[in-house]
Amino acid sequence: MNRDELWQAIDQERSSLADLFDGLSDQEWETPSLCQGWRVRDVAAHLTLAQMGWRFGLTEFLKARGGFDRMVHDSAVRQAALPVRQYGILLRAMVGSRRKAPVISDLEPLIDAIVHGQDIAVPLGRERPVPPAAGAVAAQRVWEMSWPFFARRRMRGIRLAATDCDWSAGEGSLVEGPIGAILLVLTGRPAGASMLSGEGLVTLRRTG
Repeated sequence: MNRDELWQAIDQERSSLADLFDGLSDQEWETPSLCQGWRVRDVAAHLTLAQMGWRFGLTEFLKARGGFDRMVHDSAVRQAALPVRQYGILLRAMVGSRRKAPVISDLEPLIDAIVHGQDIAVPLGRERPVPPAAGAVAAQRVWEMSWPFFARRRMRGIRLAATDCDWSAGEGSLVEGPIGAILLVLTGRPAGASMLSGEGLVTLRRTG
């Protein structure tokens, strides 16, 4: 993907997520997401903060006493106090803009939109296919990163292979399936393993 194609994929994910948000019931907003300790509402609120600026980010970081994970969680919880009808509006307002949070690449907004979309859709039983090309780009970025996912270390002894696109990584016992499911396990979501197959699943469930 070139940069234009990347941002088109991000825009498509955000637009479709906004449509999903518009149709959620009160009960669905309160459903636990795939992110441990986060409701669907909290994950949606977090996505609306994807374009936070330096001043907002620094303020939230100081409130969290320098803890990055705490900052991400607490800022999302505070944003989740907004009326739920605002989430789709805020997400749609980002479409067409390439603004992003400080110190991240263009790839992190894609990872966030795809993975958090699954964090919301999977526990709700909502169909949300991951576009294979965009999923492969996101998976490659996660694989090449160390912090915060440490995917290569966790997947030692496993070869991951997508069945819906040309993507593979690692060495060892095979685990294969849709790129969306692979992306979930790469980012530490055990729910993705239920959509995968192969002799390496035993190792994956033990280490991933």
